[in-house]
Amino acid sequence: MRAGGRFRIILPQHRGVDEPMSDDRFVTRRRFMQVSSSAAAAVSSGLLGACAWRFQPASALGPDERRLVEAVADQIIPPDQDAGGKDAGIADFIDIQLRGPYRRFLQIYRVGLVRLEETSRRVRQRSFLDLPFNDQTALLNLLEADQPPPGIWKRGESAEFFRLICGHCMQGYYGSPRHGGNRGLASWKMLRIDYPQVAGRVAP
Repeated sequence: MRAGGRFRIILPQHRGVDEPMSDDRFVTRRRFMQVSSSAAAAVSSGLLGACAWRFQPASALGPDERRLVEAVADQIIPPDQDAGGKDAGIADFIDIQLRGPYRRFLQIYRVGLVRLEETSRRVRQRSFLDLPFNDQTALLNLLEADQPPPGIWKRGESAEFFRLICGHCMQGYYGSPRHGGNRGLASWKMLRIDYPQVAGRVAP
């Protein structure tokens, strides 16, 4: 997440949940994206399979759930001179995948988003959507560290949910727009990389 104009990488699987986050985890957003550009190729070259399943017209996420996903997406990939997670269509990506290859995660999203909202109202007495950006950041840090207030999440659940949605946000941002995210080739334009060629398809 961004702090002081910088992008804060939050990848909890790389450290223990009780380990403090040190300053060396702050890098410029563009540098992080450049280092991670191979993720785009990985996603677009088969992580989601051949897209043989059919898109369904109904949304997996309700309107309130979608707004929460958009807010979290802008925390994972904050907007600056380039599109952030919301404007890059990450909520579209997640919604589409929850109707297809990721349908097994739909209930986890439904429960996790409800608990995210409950956590916000318990800690800040406001909806997560109404919190200032930095307060949203602080709340997600609690989930990442598996330190939410008692009585809402079981042990380990908040960190697990954070890892899940964080990973899906990164896939949606880096992957091919044909999977529903990376609207307008946002991440590839930011990285100044060519449109990755996919077998049997012609680049626009």
